[in-house]
Amino acid sequence: MKLKNLLVAGALLVLPFAPMIVHTVHATTGPDLTTNLKTVGETGAGYATASDTTLTDTIGKLISTLLGFLGVIFLILIIYAGLLWMTAAGNEDKVKKAQGILMSSVIGLIILLSAYAISYFVISNLQNSIQ
Repeated sequence: MKLKNLLVAGALLVLPFAPMIVHTVHATTGPDLTTNLKTVGETGAGYATASDTTLTDTIGKLISTLLGFLGVIFLILIIYAGLLWMTAAGNEDKVKKAQGILMSSVIGLIILLSAYAISYFVISNLQNSIQ
């Protein structure tokens, strides 16, 4: 039973990140495969060459990825708290635990959105001041 719960929890944690892990690359064959792969990487997959990216772009992508990961954790906590509350069957301790998780998750979401707003403001001003 514990193994089943562990596998289900692992699948729920991994599935939202599957598109980030697995990239589908469509490359055409031609005289110069390296050029074609570079073109596909830059246009299709959204990857730019190292000379095209700036420090602020890299920091922005890192922050965006981190905040996206934290958003998925928030969603998982909300679902867990909702399931806990629905299966409480009138048990006040479980209801209070679910309410505590919900409250903590909402406070975490507020902090997450504030961090996003602050980082967006700082990165955009830093990028404008460099140019």
